[in-house]
Amino acid sequence: MSLLFYKWLSCFRGVIVDYQTLVEKDFKYIWHPFTQMSDYTSRPPLIIERGEGIYLIDIQGKRYIDGVSSLWVNIHGHGRPEIDGAIKAQLDKIAHSTMLGIANVPAILLAERLVEKTPDGLTRVFFSDNGSTAMEIALKMAYQYWANRGVSGKTRFVSLKNAYHGDTLGSVSVGGIDLFHAVYHPLLFPAYHAPSPYCYRCSLEKTYPSCALACLGELERMVEEHLDEVIAIVSESAVQGAAGMIVMPPGYMKGLREIADKYGTLLILDEVAMGFGRTGKMWACEHEKAWPDIMALSKGITNGYLPLAATLTTEEVYSAFLGDYTKTFYHGHSYTGNPLACAAALANLDIFDKDETLEEEPPKIQLLAQWLERFEGLRHVGDVRQKGLVAGIELVKDRETREPFPREEAVGFRVVYRARERGVVIRPLGDVMVVMPPLAIPLGELDRLMRVMYECVKDVTEGG
Repeated sequence: MSLLFYKWLSCFRGVIVDYQTLVEKDFKYIWHPFTQMSDYTSRPPLIIERGEGIYLIDIQGKRYIDGVSSLWVNIHGHGRPEIDGAIKAQLDKIAHSTMLGIANVPAILLAERLVEKTPDGLTRVFFSDNGSTAMEIALKMAYQYWANRGVSGKTRFVSLKNAYHGDTLGSVSVGGIDLFHAVYHPLLFPAYHAPSPYCYRCSLEKTYPSCALACLGELERMVEEHLDEVIAIVSESAVQGAAGMIVMPPGYMKGLREIADKYGTLLILDEVAMGFGRTGKMWACEHEKAWPDIMALSKGITNGYLPLAATLTTEEVYSAFLGDYTKTFYHGHSYTGNPLACAAALANLDIFDKDETLEEEPPKIQLLAQWLERFEGLRHVGDVRQKGLVAGIELVKDRETREPFPREEAVGFRVVYRARERGVVIRPLGDVMVVMPPLAIPLGELDRLMRVMYECVKDVTEGG
């Protein structure tokens, strides 16, 4: 058997499977998320077999920089022996037990660690299994908090346009991306949606900083006008991720906290995407000390090993659920507090300390900023946005008018496919190229990632 042929084979559970067979089964059986399947099945798919550090390795043995951290979940790289070992050790004890009325060791210890590491005032942890469920819990928790206190009439959340909080119907109701959510409108509960802090395409036709955060002023007006109805203000932390890495201008996050305090309402922050060091601090809300009353976490919590999420809240909110059975929070999931996932999360948090992950970020953040300056010189780059080791590069057909490319041209995906040929895995948000590598990426490989992206953007948009 030749080496070339061998590289096209994969061994799984002792069975040798060739690439073409896997492609046929993939196309026949799998419906991929956020994917137009007629497009997906029109070209040979990338099938990943292994991961090492910041690299994904396909069935043919080709290595790729994991430029989007396997959808923003990987922090310390693939195949970390500390996490592998923690899962194996826990597996020798028990894989899963319910948390309905009983507890398990890793969940208890992880809850303690999360309370220690998250902002002051968050003292209680409710586990689930993904970002959508973490936010769904936050919404239900906030609603029932007021009901348990005997406050009636509070039935509306104030959230943001361009928001993304997940794909369950509750989280979609407070979301604001029409491309994703418009089809489901008849199924959603109503919410008030304030203007997005999207400075590049301001819906209020103003310019930062002379705007004096007019979008925040509109949010405050909504809260004041509908205060008797308002359950909570709901926002992503620092960056509206799925909308195209829209970085909130300075003062915006602080303003959210001030409005919540001024009108006596709750602040729910979604740290699912931007938590665990992505923005240069452990939590994105740290940048402006905008401490939430309820905070949702997921993605980086286990370094991408196992599904896990947590919704944290204050003692005040928790206390409203104590008493007779009518005040019980009747919510839960089969895999709430899964011991294997919690063991992985504990090991993941240990690596932050051992590797000094946050302390190692500044030079990487600076290198990313330098590359973004170069992108600004390209004819079809309209805007670049950065927060820590997260960035969005918005491609436009006309830089002067900010006219976007026609959707049918699929410019973002053309850049993705070009980069894949050169050993880099990235994924766009429309025509916004996303940069979100593992925090463990070495400077040299970050430089290579950005060089490949730069050259592929230039080739696709300028016909190089």
